[in-house]
Amino acid sequence: MTQTYDYDVLFLGAGHGTFDGAGPLAASGKRVGVIESGLIGGTCPNRGCNAKITLDAPVTVQRAVERMQGVVSGKVGINWSELVAHKQAIIDPLSGNIAGKLTQSGADIIHGRGVLSDAHTITVDGQAYTSDKVVVATGLRPHRLDVPGDELAIDSSDFMNLRELPQRIAIMGSGYISMEFATIANAAGADVTVLMHGDKALRRFHQPFVEAVIDDLQSRGVTFVRNAGIRQLSRDDGDITVHYGDDATLAVDMVLDATGRIPNVEGIGLEAAGVTVTPHGIPVNDHLQTNVPSIYAAGDVIDKEQPRLTPTATFESYYLYQLFSGQMDAAIDYPPIPTVVYTSPRIAQVGVQPESAEAVGASVVHNHVPDDWYRQIDEQSIGDSLLVFDDDYHLVGVAEMSEQAEDAVNTLLPVVVFGYDRDQMWRMAHLFPSISASAWHKIR
Repeated sequence: MTQTYDYDVLFLGAGHGTFDGAGPLAASGKRVGVIESGLIGGTCPNRGCNAKITLDAPVTVQRAVERMQGVVSGKVGINWSELVAHKQAIIDPLSGNIAGKLTQSGADIIHGRGVLSDAHTITVDGQAYTSDKVVVATGLRPHRLDVPGDELAIDSSDFMNLRELPQRIAIMGSGYISMEFATIANAAGADVTVLMHGDKALRRFHQPFVEAVIDDLQSRGVTFVRNAGIRQLSRDDGDITVHYGDDATLAVDMVLDATGRIPNVEGIGLEAAGVTVTPHGIPVNDHLQTNVPSIYAAGDVIDKEQPRLTPTATFESYYLYQLFSGQMDAAIDYPPIPTVVYTSPRIAQVGVQPESAEAVGASVVHNHVPDDWYRQIDEQSIGDSLLVFDDDYHLVGVAEMSEQAEDAVNTLLPVVVFGYDRDQMWRMAHLFPSISASAWHKIR
């Protein structure tokens, strides 16, 4: 006798690991439920990418005006309280919009904290929902540094909701969040100190580019302390004191813990369902299936080599839509996933990186961005582009540091993903003049 379930697929979590595929899946006729205890859309739309890039927008304006002094006059200041209000106005509708699209597609939204009780059942506030398949897409949360007094620090969500920006800020860590928020806070007038765990920031990025960004931030007044060795945070006469190194201290108004993010795997019943978990998340096979055949995982909660980024989660979610709707049964085949850190200048990359070029028999072509006439329009003086080609002149990797690095890498992404040859490259006639035409010219 065939088991009858309430749903064909139940998603636990409502971020990009869910909604990019759950909507099309429901529209295809499958019975789909989405369980979420917080805002629909998860981290990226509500307290991550969208909010961050809104806070960054006036920084790019400020930098452009700064570069073009003489052509333009005056300076651009950032009104922090107005900026945060603007950010909130941008992101407030997003959760409702995503929820609306899910329900319009035919998916049910179940509000509450979901806990697996077996391989086919999730309980929400005492109500059990059964499903043929379950997708765990609970994402990541901010890591907390394990030192005395870390409760005095705020996390990235807290930072983006600050109505007033403190004058003296210490940031613990030197990854994406640390470097981006250091850029924003410094541009808004704060005194920023970045306390690095080791001697390198942004370890996954081309280090000469990273050091150039650090040099620029230092010239703007940001202090970097390498190998800080944070020992403790304490409250002293209204200040927060960071104790680091052997006996060094730093008195600040606010401490941001940006020491990373960890998977949300606790308290959701994975043990009860028999799902294997590691300190890095949930292991899956090449069909995103856990060790329990009916339970899958998507998004940042997966223990994987691919970067934990919105494009990765979106790709995985859509893959599961294709798999569950019967459109395909092949293993997931990840494309090259691009990544960018929104400092100013930005650092963006995709595919084979310059450090690995020799090992795979590839060559690297270097372009100094300020030599490009198009980048001279707004007086860009910092930046480099590294293009990695195989022996047949296929572009297999890009790394760029510039004010428009994300747009340049996005322009070249199809060449890397689909392996265009030189003739195919010439078939693309970009609008001119534009950043796309500028980037494309370098590869032909």
